[in-house]
Amino acid sequence: MAFLSLNWVFMSVLPSIASDAVPAAPAPRPHSVMDLFLSFTWLALQGFGGVLAVVQSELIEKKRWMTNEEFLEDWSVAQVMPGPNVVNLAIMIGDRYFGLRGAAAALAGMVAVPMALVLLLAMVYAHWSADPVVAGALRGMAAVAAGLMGGMALKLAAGLRNHPLGRAWCAALVAMTFVAMALLRVPLHWILLVLGGIACLLTWRKIAP
Repeated sequence: MAFLSLNWVFMSVLPSIASDAVPAAPAPRPHSVMDLFLSFTWLALQGFGGVLAVVQSELIEKKRWMTNEEFLEDWSVAQVMPGPNVVNLAIMIGDRYFGLRGAAAALAGMVAVPMALVLLLAMVYAHWSADPVVAGALRGMAAVAAGLMGGMALKLAAGLRNHPLGRAWCAALVAMTFVAMALLRVPLHWILLVLGGIACLLTWRKIAP
């Protein structure tokens, strides 16, 4: 009986000591400014028809630089800032890890090489835009882009499960946003101002001490 008691003590105490002694693994992050530049360049080059879906997949699922919740928070801020939303998001991520140098590297990665390719493709498109085959191919790409955005929205919806407002309020805000944008054609700045303001106020009331 004494042996069993002593064995129980070791089984109970030693795992907790071991867990305290071993520090938690640090969260993945970009290794350098160059890593940021190359990563966002690769992201931008993959974004035919909608880079946001690619950014969400790469940053959350592959590189794991962000969680779903962090992506949602940063994306909501990027949307209300002037300028392209994805570029704003890249600048915020770069600044978080390496300050001004990181923001500049992320911005350069998002626009430098893609801009050169877009200029080249624009010249080619100007020559072939009247071709029915080219026009049909571009319409097909638009359908794929819409599918990418829809799939990304479903993935991001999982991040709302732990939102302070709860699922009911989040679902109601999503529905009101959809109706205002898709059915009533309300301008985006009014949606952000009114519904975004309501969401911020309700969340603040929930988390305020």
